[in-house]
Amino acid sequence: MEKITYASLGNLGEDFHRAFDAALVHERKKLGDAHPMFINGKPVKAGKTFIDFNPAHRDSVIGKFQSGSREHVRKAITAAKNASPFWQELGWPARVNFLRKAAELMTKHQYELSALLTLEVGKNRTEAIAEVSESIDLILYYCQQMESHRGYEMSLSNTGAERSKTILKPYGVFAVVSPFNFPLALASGMSAAALIAGNTIVFKPASDTPLSGLRLYEILHRAGLPVGVFNYVTGTGGDVGKELIENQDIDGMAFTGSRGVGLGILQSFNQERPRPCIVEMGGKNPCIVMPTANLEDAVEGVVRAAFGMGGEKCSACSRVYVHQSLSKRFVEALVEKTKALKIGDPADRATFLGPLINEEAVEKFQNAVKLGKKDGDLIAGGSVLNKGDFANGYYVEPTVLRNVDNGSKWFDEEFFSPVVAVNDVRSLDEAIKLANNSRFGLTAGIFTQIEDEQREFFQCIEAGVAYCNRRGGATSGAWPGVQSFGGWKNSGSTGKNALGPHYVPQFMREQSQTLVMKAAAPAPTVAPPRRADLVPVL
Repeated sequence: MEKITYASLGNLGEDFHRAFDAALVHERKKLGDAHPMFINGKPVKAGKTFIDFNPAHRDSVIGKFQSGSREHVRKAITAAKNASPFWQELGWPARVNFLRKAAELMTKHQYELSALLTLEVGKNRTEAIAEVSESIDLILYYCQQMESHRGYEMSLSNTGAERSKTILKPYGVFAVVSPFNFPLALASGMSAAALIAGNTIVFKPASDTPLSGLRLYEILHRAGLPVGVFNYVTGTGGDVGKELIENQDIDGMAFTGSRGVGLGILQSFNQERPRPCIVEMGGKNPCIVMPTANLEDAVEGVVRAAFGMGGEKCSACSRVYVHQSLSKRFVEALVEKTKALKIGDPADRATFLGPLINEEAVEKFQNAVKLGKKDGDLIAGGSVLNKGDFANGYYVEPTVLRNVDNGSKWFDEEFFSPVVAVNDVRSLDEAIKLANNSRFGLTAGIFTQIEDEQREFFQCIEAGVAYCNRRGGATSGAWPGVQSFGGWKNSGSTGKNALGPHYVPQFMREQSQTLVMKAAAPAPTVAPPRRADLVPVL
C-alpha cells in the first residue's frame, strides 16, 4: 500500500476518502472492548479499570483499560531489564530491521490507524492521516540516522601503539510517557529512537488515548520485537507514572506533556543518581506580521497554527504581534476566516475543528476566554457549544482576542485551546521583544518579505523552531527530516530537537575505547653456516 507522504497530504483525493470511510466502519465495530496491559509479552489484567470515551460522542465507549498498580510497573521494568542484554547485543542493524518492519505495518494499516485517531482524539481526517504518516516517517528517519552514522561508532586519532575509537551505547531501560494530542506520532518517535539506540522500554500512554498506544504495542509485537523489549502499561500518573519516575532500574525517561508535570519529573527523576531525562513541555508560541507580509498567507498560517486540532498542540500559535500599519486589515481577515471554520464531528469530511479532548480541556478554554475578556477584548468566538449536534461532545468555538494587556497572565499560560490574542506593534524590535518575553521557547513565526527582517528574526528569536512566511502553519507543522522540533527555556530540557539529526544520540552514552597494540617481535637472528657444514653441490 502506498504511503501518504508530507508532499501528498495537500492533495488527498477521493480514493483517500473512500479508504478512510471504510476504515471508520471497521474501527467502530471494534469499539467498547476490554483491553489488557502487556508485560513481558503476556496480557495482564489489574483489579481496576477505566473507560476511554470518544470526545465527540461521550456516550460512545472507545474501550475499557487496566488501571495498573506500582507492582505492575515493577514487573514491566524487570521484564525490560532482563531483555536488555539481548537487545543490546543484537546490534543496531538488526534493531533497524525490526523498526523498518514496524513502519511497513503502519503503512499497511494507515487508514485504520487514522480512523482510530479521529475516534479517540477527535482529529479531523486530514490531521489524523497526517499523524499516521508522520509516525511512519519518524521511525524511518531515525533508522536512517542510525545507518548513516554506522551505529555512532568512529575512530579517533592514533597515538603511537594506541588505537582509539568512540562509541555510543544504550543506557538500558527507558520509560516513555506520551501525551494525548499526538498519541501515535510522539509515542512512535520517542520509542523508535530509544529502541534503535538499543534500549528496552516501559511505555505509558496518556489515559485519554490508551487504545492508540495499544496499537503501537501490537505493531511492534507483529514486527517481531523480542519479548520484554517493549512493555505496555496503563493507569494513573499517581501510580504508574510515579513508579516510573522513582524506580532506580529505569535508566532514562522520555516525556512529552505539560510544563508543570515536566518540571516535576525533572526535579524528581535525578534525586538518587544522574539519569537522562528528555522532556518537552509545550509553548506559548508567537507570530509576527510585518507590513510587507502577504496578508492572505499570514491569515491562513495563523488560522492553521492557532485552530488546527483545536489548539491542542504544543506548537499552536497563541500570540500574534501585527504591525499597526497592517493590523486593521489583518484582524478583519482573521475574524472572517475564523468564523467560517466548520466545527463538528471530526469523522465528517467537511469538519475542520472537532472536539477538545475532555471536560478539563473545556474548563481551560473557559479560563482563557474569561481572562482574555478581563484584560482585553473578545472579537470572535468564545463560547462552549453544548446544544443540538454538539450536545454529547466537548465542542468550543475558535476564539480571537484583541488588545490583551501585554502584562496579563494570559501571555504566561499555555491553555492548550483554540484561542489566539492579536496585539499591535510599532516595529520588529518591539515585536521580537514581546515574543521573547515568555518562559516558553518552542516555536515562533514571522511574515515579512524584507531580508534584513528575516535575518533579524532568525538571529534574535528565542525558540527552538522558527518559521518565516509559512502559509501551511505560522508556528506549527514540523516533519521528520524536514524541520527538527524542540524547545528552549521552559519548553524543553535538552536543547536537542526531535525529528532531527541530534535526537537519537540522546538515548545513548559515550564510551571511549583504547587498545594498545603489541610491538612486533624482532625477527630471529640466524648464524651464518660454518665452513665445515657446507655441502658441495655438483
